[in-house]
Amino acid sequence: MAKTLKNYDIVAIQEVVAGNGGAQAVARLADELNRTGNKWQYAVSDPTQGGIYSSERYAYLWKDSKLKLHQKPWLDTDCVEDFEREPYFITFEYKTQLFTLVNIHAVPKSKQPETELKHLKLYPELYPERHFIFLGDFNLAQTHTVFNPLKSMGFMPALVNQKTSLKMRCKNNMCLASEYDNLFLDTSEFETISSGVNPFYKSFPDLKSARTISDHIPVWVEFDFY
Repeated sequence: MAKTLKNYDIVAIQEVVAGNGGAQAVARLADELNRTGNKWQYAVSDPTQGGIYSSERYAYLWKDSKLKLHQKPWLDTDCVEDFEREPYFITFEYKTQLFTLVNIHAVPKSKQPETELKHLKLYPELYPERHFIFLGDFNLAQTHTVFNPLKSMGFMPALVNQKTSLKMRCKNNMCLASEYDNLFLDTSEFETISSGVNPFYKSFPDLKSARTISDHIPVWVEFDFY
């Protein structure tokens, strides 16, 4: 994982175990990243409260030399009735610019994630002074109409027609299943320079062994400020 992540400046993680061992695993990952030539900081959320049987933690890791933590990260516990896994916020300062990441892991498609994701449009209205980037596993493709209110505000997906979840096994050299993971950036605030995915599973002999690390591939975006 450290070898895969070392070239990025900020990393957002989901599905960290809520019970024993999850936070410690993030600490071990940060320690391993510190051995790759840069100093990394990290933050792990408390367990989410919205769903008793789906509680988990989020985490952020970032390079000390690139970013300054502007505000202690927080779970939006005011919305536990709206999200099974309430979003995890963090605000960074890059040079003189501030921006806030919103890490969200929506409920599975069978549970209709659009009933949660429809609330994301409220954040830019509630906090107009913040420069938001919404990211995570939405369990829906960016073409779903639930994202239309965000798009009408200028938030556009970094990835289009890019599948990000792993199949159980490859078929005809096709190993990806669904277009679930993405990042939405405000095009009036941010310029997307490039974006893509990290097909880490290609370093493994088969998908079964790759899925012991994750059943999704990392997504990434390089951006600048207007």
